[in-house]
Amino acid sequence: MLHLASKSPRRRELLGRLGLPFGIIDLDIPEERAPGEPAEDYVRRVAREKAGAGLLTVMTNPSAVVLGSDTEVVLDDEVFGKPADAEDAASMLRKLSGRTHQVISAVSLVSQSRELQTVSISDVTFAALTEAQIAGYLAGDEWPGKAGAYAIQGFAETFITRLSGSYTGVMGLPIFETALLLRQFGLEPVPAGSALSVAAR
Repeated sequence: MLHLASKSPRRRELLGRLGLPFGIIDLDIPEERAPGEPAEDYVRRVAREKAGAGLLTVMTNPSAVVLGSDTEVVLDDEVFGKPADAEDAASMLRKLSGRTHQVISAVSLVSQSRELQTVSISDVTFAALTEAQIAGYLAGDEWPGKAGAYAIQGFAETFITRLSGSYTGVMGLPIFETALLLRQFGLEPVPAGSALSVAAR
């Protein structure tokens, strides 16, 4: 049985596209970068810790497979996590304005006997944003709880001049890479809504 160790509705939606039944493990894992820890190593570690903590909650099921993921926005080695408030979000957007940043999304898949991990790194270029654009965006409800204070699948699409990498990775779960990991665990994705998907549920 597949389990998603995440409270993110975006990850639930994205994993659901793969047509596999899965349960939800609601966890609160500290996300704090260690001094001197490279950004990619940090994202990988958090994803691994989420998957590992999730596995501990379902250890009574020997066939359990747990997916943990973490996504962070990185600019000049600064990790932009979830903004604390609107002021913090505005500061992030000002720094991202007119620049190309990276979005690192790591996925860990673990069972009692195996552990695999993959990472997707995307380059996202923002247009130069005016203060009015930033204020207008923050007046909406898309930015809270989002790394870098924006959601690519929402109005922030109007800020992005170029994306090189994984659109779903920037959303929070790189679908192509996730499907590859699942196949290595013998979990074959199927089109959501297909007869196979329905039968699996």
